Amino acid sequence: MARIGHNNLNAKLVLLGDMGAGKSSLVLRFVKGQFHEFQESTIGAAFFSQTLAVNDATLKFEIWDTAGQERYHSLAPMYYRGAAAAIIVYDITSTESFSRAKKWVQELQKQGNPNMVKALAGNKADLEDKRKVTAEEARVYAEENGLFFMETSAKNAINVNDIFYEIAKRLPRAQPAQNPAGMVLVDRPTEGSQAASCCS
Repeated sequence: MARIGHNNLNAKLVLLGDMGAGKSSLVLRFVKGQFHEFQESTIGAAFFSQTLAVNDATLKFEIWDTAGQERYHSLAPMYYRGAAAAIIVYDITSTESFSRAKKWVQELQKQGNPNMVKALAGNKADLEDKRKVTAEEARVYAEENGLFFMETSAKNAINVNDIFYEIAKRLPRAQPAQNPAGMVLVDRPTEGSQAASCCS
Protein backbone atom coordinates (compact mmCIF):
# COMPACT_ATOMS: atom_id res chain seq x y z
CA MET A 1 0.00 0.00 0.00
CA ALA A 2 1.06 3.60 -0.31
CA ARG A 3 1.93 5.13 3.05
CA ILE A 4 2.31 8.86 3.64
CA GLY A 5 4.23 11.09 6.02
CA HIS A 6 4.99 14.81 5.50
CA ASN A 7 4.80 14.55 1.69
CA ASN A 8 6.97 11.42 1.78
CA LEU A 9 5.26 8.38 0.30
CA ASN A 10 6.35 4.75 0.38
CA ALA A 11 4.83 2.39 -2.17
CA LYS A 12 5.36 -1.33 -2.61
CA LEU A 13 5.71 -2.26 -6.28
CA VAL A 14 5.99 -5.79 -7.66
CA LEU A 15 7.20 -6.98 -11.07
CA LEU A 16 5.56 -10.10 -12.46
CA GLY A 17 6.04 -11.96 -15.71
CA ASP A 18 7.56 -14.92 -17.47
CA MET A 19 11.19 -15.94 -17.08
CA GLY A 20 13.34 -14.05 -19.57
CA ALA A 21 10.84 -11.22 -20.12
CA GLY A 22 13.33 -8.72 -18.70
CA LYS A 23 11.91 -7.86 -15.26
CA SER A 24 15.32 -7.71 -13.57
CA SER A 25 16.78 -5.74 -16.48
CA LEU A 26 14.00 -3.15 -16.18
CA VAL A 27 14.61 -2.74 -12.45
CA LEU A 28 18.41 -2.54 -12.85
CA ARG A 29 18.02 0.08 -15.55
CA PHE A 30 15.61 2.11 -13.38
CA VAL A 31 17.47 1.83 -10.07
CA LYS A 32 21.12 1.73 -11.17
CA GLY A 33 21.08 2.90 -14.79
CA GLN A 34 22.72 -0.40 -15.80
CA PHE A 35 22.04 -3.11 -18.34
CA HIS A 36 23.67 -6.56 -18.41
CA GLU A 37 23.39 -8.48 -21.67
CA PHE A 38 23.36 -11.78 -19.76
CA GLN A 39 21.25 -11.33 -16.64
CA GLU A 40 21.11 -14.31 -14.29
CA SER A 41 17.67 -15.67 -13.43
CA THR A 42 16.19 -14.31 -10.21
CA ILE A 43 15.82 -16.88 -7.45
CA GLY A 44 12.66 -16.27 -5.39
CA ALA A 45 12.66 -12.47 -5.49
CA ALA A 46 15.08 -9.56 -5.35
CA PHE A 47 14.45 -6.30 -3.47
CA PHE A 48 15.37 -2.81 -4.65
CA SER A 49 14.33 0.69 -3.66
CA GLN A 50 14.33 3.95 -5.57
CA THR A 51 13.14 7.43 -4.64
CA LEU A 52 11.39 9.80 -7.06
CA ALA A 53 10.20 13.37 -6.80
CA VAL A 54 6.63 13.54 -8.05
CA ASN A 55 4.76 16.85 -7.96
CA ASP A 56 5.02 18.08 -4.36
CA ALA A 57 5.92 14.71 -2.84
CA THR A 58 8.84 12.34 -2.53
CA LEU A 59 7.96 8.75 -3.38
CA LYS A 60 10.08 5.79 -2.36
CA PHE A 61 9.33 2.66 -4.36
CA GLU A 62 9.97 -0.60 -2.51
CA ILE A 63 10.42 -2.86 -5.54
CA TRP A 64 10.05 -6.63 -5.49
CA ASP A 65 11.41 -8.28 -8.62
CA THR A 66 9.91 -11.77 -8.61
CA ALA A 67 11.31 -14.88 -10.24
CA GLY A 68 9.60 -15.84 -13.50
CA GLN A 69 10.23 -19.56 -13.24
CA GLU A 70 7.11 -21.67 -12.67
CA ARG A 71 8.57 -23.35 -9.58
CA TYR A 72 8.54 -19.98 -7.77
CA HIS A 73 4.95 -19.11 -8.74
CA SER A 74 3.53 -20.15 -5.36
CA LEU A 75 5.71 -17.50 -3.67
CA ALA A 76 4.32 -14.62 -5.77
CA PRO A 77 1.27 -13.81 -3.58
CA MET A 78 3.68 -13.11 -0.73
CA TYR A 79 5.14 -10.29 -2.83
CA TYR A 80 2.06 -8.84 -4.52
CA ARG A 81 -0.12 -8.93 -1.39
CA GLY A 82 -0.43 -5.36 -0.13
CA ALA A 83 1.37 -3.94 -3.17
CA ALA A 84 0.26 -0.50 -4.33
CA ALA A 85 1.42 -1.17 -7.89
CA ALA A 86 2.43 -3.94 -10.25
CA ILE A 87 4.25 -4.04 -13.57
CA ILE A 88 3.38 -7.13 -15.58
CA VAL A 89 6.22 -7.63 -18.05
CA TYR A 90 6.24 -9.62 -21.28
CA ASP A 91 8.72 -9.99 -24.13
CA ILE A 92 7.39 -8.53 -27.42
CA THR A 93 9.21 -11.33 -29.31
CA SER A 94 7.27 -14.10 -27.54
CA THR A 95 3.54 -14.86 -27.74
CA GLU A 96 4.00 -17.36 -24.85
CA SER A 97 5.38 -14.56 -22.70
CA PHE A 98 2.32 -12.40 -23.53
CA SER A 99 -0.04 -15.29 -22.67
CA ARG A 100 1.75 -15.71 -19.35
CA ALA A 101 1.40 -11.97 -18.65
CA LYS A 102 -2.37 -12.30 -19.17
CA LYS A 103 -2.45 -15.07 -16.55
CA TRP A 104 -0.66 -12.76 -14.09
CA VAL A 105 -3.24 -10.04 -14.79
CA GLN A 106 -6.08 -12.51 -14.08
CA GLU A 107 -4.42 -13.59 -10.84
CA LEU A 108 -4.01 -9.99 -9.68
CA GLN A 109 -7.64 -9.23 -10.57
CA LYS A 110 -8.76 -12.13 -8.36
CA GLN A 111 -6.31 -11.90 -5.48
CA GLY A 112 -4.50 -8.56 -5.60
CA ASN A 113 -5.29 -5.24 -3.95
CA PRO A 114 -8.36 -3.88 -5.83
CA ASN A 115 -6.88 -0.34 -5.88
CA MET A 116 -3.55 -1.51 -7.27
CA VAL A 117 -2.10 0.54 -10.14
CA LYS A 118 -1.27 -2.00 -12.86
CA ALA A 119 1.01 -1.46 -15.84
CA LEU A 120 1.62 -3.78 -18.78
CA ALA A 121 5.18 -3.49 -20.11
CA GLY A 122 6.01 -4.88 -23.55
CA ASN A 123 9.75 -5.21 -23.02
CA LYS A 124 12.57 -5.68 -25.56
CA ALA A 125 11.15 -3.01 -27.88
CA ASP A 126 14.65 -2.79 -29.37
CA LEU A 127 14.01 -6.20 -31.05
CA GLU A 128 11.45 -4.84 -33.52
CA ASP A 129 12.56 -7.24 -36.28
CA LYS A 130 11.71 -10.24 -34.04
CA ARG A 131 8.37 -8.86 -32.81
CA LYS A 132 5.55 -11.40 -32.34
CA VAL A 133 3.13 -9.30 -30.24
CA THR A 134 1.87 -6.05 -31.80
CA ALA A 135 1.67 -2.91 -29.70
CA GLU A 136 -1.98 -2.52 -30.74
CA GLU A 137 -2.93 -5.99 -29.49
CA ALA A 138 -1.29 -5.31 -26.12
CA ARG A 139 -2.79 -1.81 -25.85
CA VAL A 140 -6.32 -3.11 -26.47
CA TYR A 141 -5.83 -5.91 -23.92
CA ALA A 142 -4.51 -3.42 -21.34
CA GLU A 143 -7.42 -0.99 -21.86
CA GLU A 144 -9.98 -3.80 -21.54
CA ASN A 145 -8.41 -4.95 -18.27
CA GLY A 146 -7.75 -1.65 -16.48
CA LEU A 147 -4.00 -1.45 -17.04
CA PHE A 148 -1.95 1.22 -18.72
CA PHE A 149 0.46 0.05 -21.39
CA MET A 150 3.97 1.01 -22.51
CA GLU A 151 6.57 -0.69 -24.61
CA THR A 152 9.98 -0.60 -22.97
CA SER A 153 13.58 -1.48 -23.70
CA ALA A 154 15.84 -2.00 -20.71
CA LYS A 155 18.75 -2.36 -23.15
CA ASN A 156 18.19 1.03 -24.84
CA ALA A 157 16.59 2.72 -21.79
CA ILE A 158 13.32 3.34 -23.69
CA ASN A 159 10.32 4.21 -21.46
CA VAL A 160 11.92 2.59 -18.41
CA ASN A 161 11.86 5.66 -16.16
CA ASP A 162 8.60 6.72 -17.81
CA ILE A 163 6.67 3.63 -16.71
CA PHE A 164 7.75 4.07 -13.08
CA TYR A 165 6.95 7.81 -13.13
CA GLU A 166 3.54 7.11 -14.68
CA ILE A 167 2.80 4.63 -11.88
CA ALA A 168 3.92 7.21 -9.32
CA LYS A 169 1.53 9.79 -10.81
CA ARG A 170 -1.38 7.33 -10.76
CA LEU A 171 -0.91 6.15 -7.16
CA PRO A 172 -3.75 7.34 -4.97
CA ARG A 173 -2.40 9.81 -2.45
CA ALA A 174 -3.15 8.59 1.05
CA GLN A 175 -5.34 11.26 2.60
CA PRO A 176 -5.79 11.74 6.34
CA ALA A 177 -9.25 10.59 7.32
CA GLN A 178 -11.74 13.45 7.09
CA ASN A 179 -14.02 12.00 9.71
CA PRO A 180 -12.17 9.33 11.67
CA ALA A 181 -14.22 6.46 13.01
CA GLY A 182 -14.80 6.43 16.74
CA MET A 183 -15.66 9.17 19.19
CA VAL A 184 -15.70 12.75 17.94
CA LEU A 185 -15.04 15.39 20.59
CA VAL A 186 -16.45 18.83 19.91
CA ASP A 187 -15.89 21.99 21.96
CA ARG A 188 -19.26 23.53 22.78
CA PRO A 189 -19.80 26.71 24.74
CA THR A 190 -21.15 25.93 28.20
CA GLU A 191 -24.77 26.81 28.77
CA GLY A 192 -25.15 28.94 31.88
CA SER A 193 -23.06 27.87 34.82
CA GLN A 194 -24.45 24.37 35.28
CA ALA A 195 -21.37 22.89 33.62
CA ALA A 196 -19.12 24.71 36.11
CA SER A 197 -19.43 22.09 38.82
CA CYS A 198 -20.71 18.56 38.77
CA CYS A 199 -22.23 18.37 42.23
CA SER A 200 -24.16 21.11 43.97
